[in-house]
Amino acid sequence: MLTKADDFPIHQTPEPIAFSGTDRNFYDRYFFNGYTRDGDVFFAAALGVYPHLNIMDASFCVIVDGVQRNIHASRFLNMERMDTHVGPISIEVVEPLQCLRVLVADNEYGITADLTFRGRAPALKEPRFTRRNGPRLMMDLTRMTQNGDWEGWIEIKDTRIEITRDAFVGTRDRSWGVRPVGAQDAQPMVPPMPFQFYWLWAPLNFEDRITLFHVNDDEHGEPWNLSGVMCPLGRDAKPEEMDRVRSELQFASGSRHAKSASIFFENRKGDKTRIDLTAKWNFYMMGLGYGHPEWSHGAHKGDNALGYEEFRLADVKDYAPPYLHIQAFVKAEMTLPDGSTREGAGILEQMIIGPHAPSGFKDILDPAK
Repeated sequence: MLTKADDFPIHQTPEPIAFSGTDRNFYDRYFFNGYTRDGDVFFAAALGVYPHLNIMDASFCVIVDGVQRNIHASRFLNMERMDTHVGPISIEVVEPLQCLRVLVADNEYGITADLTFRGRAPALKEPRFTRRNGPRLMMDLTRMTQNGDWEGWIEIKDTRIEITRDAFVGTRDRSWGVRPVGAQDAQPMVPPMPFQFYWLWAPLNFEDRITLFHVNDDEHGEPWNLSGVMCPLGRDAKPEEMDRVRSELQFASGSRHAKSASIFFENRKGDKTRIDLTAKWNFYMMGLGYGHPEWSHGAHKGDNALGYEEFRLADVKDYAPPYLHIQAFVKAEMTLPDGSTREGAGILEQMIIGPHAPSGFKDILDPAK
């Protein structure tokens, strides 16, 4: 089947773009977040394409006055991957690798938006994520991340929030490849293997630079994917990849969520930078479909399905799914090798399931003491 993408010189195989290899878990995804530097307004959006499931879905979330509001949408892809709209939510690439637009059209839930993202620094490719669960490939994907600023507006019923580039910053990413999507496999592996996943991600915005950090650890605390980057501002800026990277977390008692964290960078010359993070509140990633019991990524909801929920952040007392996977809004203090400091803000994404020896976790969801 020919689609709109076939008129662009982007093919990677002899087949039409509608066919993306053979793995049913192949996906292609946009993610965005934006926030004021003091965290009083936060928004996030995502759009996912699942070619072998023939589904496209999207979500838009906004947090104001301590209330998280989530719009979910899903439709049949019909093998046309160039039409990046799902219900009221759409993504437009204005300038590749630099400027994108997120739109939320009129809908029954009274949340609309017109938001434009522009990079403060280049889009940066992360190390390839490849992970097996026994004999089965669980993840094999590439991701690029970019920090930027925002302009536009959001309306929540009759309240309009003006989004200006001097006040709102954030992060976007694009990832594509293989990871679990849609319904679970009917035949699980034998013998059963306990699931373990330790993930931290901290894209941070400072006045004169951005930093990126992420780590995937195994149950022993050994990283199988690790990266730390510092980059000055500007579309042609040159990022500095760190030679040594590590992190330390202080967990809130009775949970698996961090109350604070420290990130340590060391470059090839031995210069050391420390970034201390203080968590202020949590954005719950289920709003974007991550681990959502009904609106999970690639779920078959029917054509042109739409859903909504809202809740007060203060009312969430649990750390178990669907509230385990979070982006904590954090204030950041960076101490550079010369002793000077920078103040910034960002998020610390956390998803920690199963044992992790350095954290003292021994079971699937035992809490910090």
